Amino acid sequence: MANSTKTAQTTAQLKEEVKLLRSFVIGIAGKDAEGEYRPEFVEKILVALKGKPTHKFESAKSFLSQLRKT
Repeated sequence: MANSTKTAQTTAQLKEEVKLLRSFVIGIAGKDAEGEYRPEFVEKILVALKGKPTHKFESAKSFLSQLRKT
């Protein structure tokens, strides 16, 4: 029981970290020189959000490995 609780906590923490990372990356990569979001970038992100995920991460190690590849 304790192991499943720890796993749930770890999963919740990872979800929060991914949410923050996503926000950071979109904030940095999506802005042009004037600080505005490029329309083509916004469109690309919205399309990607509607699609199926391309990876399913089974562990922190696999997640970090995939991040390093990109």
